[in-house]
Amino acid sequence: MSIMRKTLSLNAETEIPFVGFGTYLIPDDQAAEAVRTAIGVGYRHIDTAAVYANEDGVGEGIRAGMKENGLTRQDIFVTTKLWPGNPEWDEAAKTEEQTGIEAHESLARLGLDHVDLYLIHSPHGGAERLGQWKALQKLKSSGKARAVGVSNYNIAHLEEIRNSGLAMPDANQIELHPWSQKPELIAYMRANNIAPIAYSSLAPLSTWRAEPGQDSAKTNDMKNGDDLLLRTAAKYGVSEAQLLLRWGVQNGYAVLPKSLNRERMLKNLDLDGFSIDESDMAEIRSLDRGDGIAWSIGDPSKIS
Repeated sequence: MSIMRKTLSLNAETEIPFVGFGTYLIPDDQAAEAVRTAIGVGYRHIDTAAVYANEDGVGEGIRAGMKENGLTRQDIFVTTKLWPGNPEWDEAAKTEEQTGIEAHESLARLGLDHVDLYLIHSPHGGAERLGQWKALQKLKSSGKARAVGVSNYNIAHLEEIRNSGLAMPDANQIELHPWSQKPELIAYMRANNIAPIAYSSLAPLSTWRAEPGQDSAKTNDMKNGDDLLLRTAAKYGVSEAQLLLRWGVQNGYAVLPKSLNRERMLKNLDLDGFSIDESDMAEIRSLDRGDGIAWSIGDPSKIS
């Protein structure tokens, strides 16, 4: 089956396409055109978040893309996320009631009557985490989200939900790439039927977040990329980006590449012509460095 049509099960009624279009760092005034173009070249999974401040543009792009390509709402999988607040940044953590209100505000910005997946963006909510999760359960029950989950949660955060007696998340969106593989967390998620969605799949590339203002925890030593990945990509006759995305899909992770360039959008979908053999997968596993690097403040899954 073509990767463009391959899906990952979130729950009995909901499947998520393996390759989605990420919109982090795309400004609202560019988001509509980016999403419209992405849908035009074949993406059927669009990922955004309230904190990206581009839900209006993303929603506009979804409508334009559907109209131009003869698609219906059922053809497009849409994810957005609650920003939970962060008391360490002098932001009050959102209560259960505030979470419900914010979810409906995201729907209004997107111009949608439901999303396919709604996530808590990070575990920064602290004492309000369970209240936020209860609000997401209500959102799912009301039909405003077909699936609900979390992002950047570690095993302790997920156990907090389990120990409360609440239903476990359908998905956990986390930073996953050869430098941050999180094997114990992935094993726990698999044992508990929590689908893994990878972000920052392209972090090992020398070009990743290389533009001014695109902060991360990537050190100068990391910025030259990785020779093993370069050599392995050359072996298969593909780009390093295609290798990294194929690595994620072969591991069973949905992936979220982002680009404003139509040709790169197409290449990021073109993952069918090769498969990474087990010896190369084993070599890539040896690259694991532990924590993620996407957040300049440190991997949020480490939050207590």
